[in-house]
Amino acid sequence: MIRLGERQSLQILKKTNEGLFLSDSVDGQNVFLPAAETEEEMKAGDSIEVFVYKDNRQNLLSTTKQTRLEMGGIALLSVKSVTDFGAFLEWGLDKDLFLPFKEQRGTIKEGARVLVKLYVDKSGRLCATMKISNTLSSESPFKEGDAVWGTVYDINPEMGAFIAVSNLYHGMVPKREMFKIFQMGEKIEAWVDSAREDGKLNLTFRKKAYATMDGDADMLLEELKKNGGFLPFNDSSEPDEIRDRFGMSKRAFNRAVGRLFKQHMIDLEDGGIRLKQ
Repeated sequence: MIRLGERQSLQILKKTNEGLFLSDSVDGQNVFLPAAETEEEMKAGDSIEVFVYKDNRQNLLSTTKQTRLEMGGIALLSVKSVTDFGAFLEWGLDKDLFLPFKEQRGTIKEGARVLVKLYVDKSGRLCATMKISNTLSSESPFKEGDAVWGTVYDINPEMGAFIAVSNLYHGMVPKREMFKIFQMGEKIEAWVDSAREDGKLNLTFRKKAYATMDGDADMLLEELKKNGGFLPFNDSSEPDEIRDRFGMSKRAFNRAVGRLFKQHMIDLEDGGIRLKQ
């Protein structure tokens, strides 16, 4: 059976001036390959590897071109244009790939990059969807402390940013770790904070405390020097205020302050921390 949206080896059934008719040699179904993509020495009975899709009239077509996405896979594609009913993505074929409005996540703009997979809609045409969660695996090889990369594929303001780690595995940056505004399709680098019981990965942009404590303390020391030796932040400060000012969690801030205090480099005051003279 000829498989829509996949590369497959098909047999040349018939050769004409317009192109080749290919068959799967199983159920007699055939598909056309335009002459512009054929070679002179090709003949009936030969096998050729092609990708199968549908033209604007919903007729089966094949191509020898390499597409950036196949059925069952995930790829980061560029948005070529946006309309009221959806967006069109570049994926290696002359016919752009349609991303329906209902299959989008967030606001899609021309020139943006989105992580998508293929599906066949009710009319039998190939389309893209940003709903890729059920395609990602929970069986990653990563463990706590590992450095990873991934792509932002969804954002929930109440939960955090959903990440396709290596574009293959489930990952998430919890809300408490979101020190910046993420964009859909953005590539990020992070560390594995923990692996949940279901196999999904919680990510952090900060190394474990033992690796970052010195860096946080050094940063606070520099900030103290830049601000006349005083910073109006302490254990009573709100977590969001600390995150916005220093780009770290309140826990990390308290660890850094504690380290500086133990080294007799700062004094703790009611209104903040002060550099020792």
